[in-house]
Amino acid sequence: MDLSLSLRKLILSNPVGVASGTFGYAKEYENLVDFSRIGAVYTKAITPEPRIGNPSPRLVETPAGMLNSIGLANVGVQAFLTDKLPFLRKIPSSVIVNVAGAVDSDYEQVVEILDSVDGVDGFEINVSCPNVKHGGLALGTDPKLVAAITRSLRARTSKPLILKLSPNVTDIGSMAEAAEAEGADAVSCINTLIGMVIDLKTKKPVLPFGTGGLSGPAILPVAVAAVYKVSRRVKIPVIGIGGITRWQDAVQHLLAGASAVQVGCGTFANPKLAQEVYDGLLAWAWEEGIQSIADFHALDS
Repeated sequence: MDLSLSLRKLILSNPVGVASGTFGYAKEYENLVDFSRIGAVYTKAITPEPRIGNPSPRLVETPAGMLNSIGLANVGVQAFLTDKLPFLRKIPSSVIVNVAGAVDSDYEQVVEILDSVDGVDGFEINVSCPNVKHGGLALGTDPKLVAAITRSLRARTSKPLILKLSPNVTDIGSMAEAAEAEGADAVSCINTLIGMVIDLKTKKPVLPFGTGGLSGPAILPVAVAAVYKVSRRVKIPVIGIGGITRWQDAVQHLLAGASAVQVGCGTFANPKLAQEVYDGLLAWAWEEGIQSIADFHALDS
């Protein structure tokens, strides 16, 4: 059985990764997980300068999920290099750096700095950030902007480039096509859905900025549908994210057309979730006579 995924010169030997923002910079889970059973660590978002993020509260529970409004809090690219990357270099998992920004040049700066750095295996580009240059419009909501940022970053790196797509659009497939046309090696979908929770006592939203990103089991059907749509619009691999709390959820993503998956906020409840998902997926694949990721896709033909 070979469930690996090739992205340029990088080979993900294990299709199960941990999603950006839910696993810190990996060291936080050092004594809790077996990294040999995690295919890829997608780091917490990195911006050129440190960000303190949004005011608290930043998290609120919802039925079958949670809202977050972290505000891209992170240590910044220089502290990432000195404080976080040394540990990441030691783990057997591939390391994909999630990149975010408020303007196009933020993305470009981070990619340029990290492109030649050993231990960074690729980049996942968060195009759901409100972009000042474009009037606060998230890059991922306009295929022309997705194309432009992909083209700019492709010229700055030979490492795998993954565009993380927003579900908060009319046609997510057109965003994936724009990324593919400009040289993206893969797309990951989906990022969080926009949601709101209102406190009945204060009669105001619980989160200071009103809305937040919805994740958790509630979004599994939305994520699987997005993977299904996108995988039929592009030839590059699709990495499924959203609602995975059991191995069966990951199998749904793969059957829908994903070539790999990321486990997200389910890790908060069960730090070992990613490795358990991999073990369950592997056992199911053996029972079904599946030998490769392509065999998952063939089940839908």
